[in-house]
Amino acid sequence: MYFVVLGVLLLVMKVAEFGPVALWSWWAVLWPFGAAVLWWAWADATGYTKRREMDKMDERVAKRRVENLANLGMDHRGRRGKAKK
Repeated sequence: MYFVVLGVLLLVMKVAEFGPVALWSWWAVLWPFGAAVLWWAWADATGYTKRREMDKMDERVAKRRVENLANLGMDHRGRRGKAKK
């Protein structure tokens, strides 16, 4: 995502002929888009994105479990707390 944002920023600067980017070659301006494609290809090929997605899902499940146990008056291990009088 960072590569895409950088690429769009450089592209806008090149088209608007703003600053030193106006004098750069188009290859220098467009390289972040190529880097983004390479990053996404590597992340998908190695399973990096799937692992991050699974970690987020596991965190949501754990948080929901703790909240549900707290609503039932139990601790995080599933044991009941002492009875309140």
